[in-house]
Amino acid sequence: MANLPKKVSDRLLLAIPKFQKVVQLAKDRDLNESDTVSILNDMLAEIFGYDKYLEVTSEVMIRGTFCDLAIKVDDKIQFLLEAKAVGLELKDTHLNQAINYGANHGIPWIILTNSIDWRLYRIRFEQPIDFDLVCSFNFLTLNAKSNKDQETLLVLCKEGLTKCAREDYFEMVQNVNRYVIGQIILGELIINDIRKELKKLSEGLRIEEDVIERIIRNEVLKREIFEGDEASRAQQKVAKLYKSKSPRIKKPQNDMSEQSVTPNDSAKNDKSITEKLLEEANKPNM
Repeated sequence: MANLPKKVSDRLLLAIPKFQKVVQLAKDRDLNESDTVSILNDMLAEIFGYDKYLEVTSEVMIRGTFCDLAIKVDDKIQFLLEAKAVGLELKDTHLNQAINYGANHGIPWIILTNSIDWRLYRIRFEQPIDFDLVCSFNFLTLNAKSNKDQETLLVLCKEGLTKCAREDYFEMVQNVNRYVIGQIILGELIINDIRKELKKLSEGLRIEEDVIERIIRNEVLKREIFEGDEASRAQQKVAKLYKSKSPRIKKPQNDMSEQSVTPNDSAKNDKSITEKLLEEANKPNM
């Protein structure tokens, strides 16, 4: 992961607690989707560092369908954001809608959020279209002083774009996970090492590699580690790594148009939903 710039750390330290109050009040009042989007605009500015008038675009139309928000930096859409009301649980149908937005115009990075739950996905432009969950977090449970939580937020920050934070994070997620580690464990190198260690337990003990491999597969690892699409991709990745070496993995028996909605001067002078909720949060208890 890229190092966290001090200005980003300082900004997060102040903005996270502030918006945790706002989002909690929004949840308590069960605000609708429109008000949630208004809060998200402020979060994208004050937490993630984007200019909400120049870099956060409302109502991007892709093939006749509108996405809630798009983050556009240097004339390039960096993220599509699909927003749901703060009290609405995020579901697969919401995700499918957001993925379709990105797939229709080759935009790989998708954010799905209701302001509490945040999920970042990266589309794989395959046949059929697929996607990976890169990271997710509950905004209300973040610790503003936690380096780990701040580094997670950097993936979505404007500063993270220049530091390739999201790409680095995605690379880590792809390569450091239970599927890849499981495939490495099932490789000949590890099984040979286990066999050598077991032989030390009893002189003259004869142990076949197939026996060790079967025990690992049936009794040590969960079945999901070596079965399914994720396991297949991990197997291919590790097999490619070992292709030039002797160890092998044990195998089992636009169209697009944009419309930017920019507030007029009078709208800027009106109090935002965020400001109203902060006022409510800061009122002294009677």
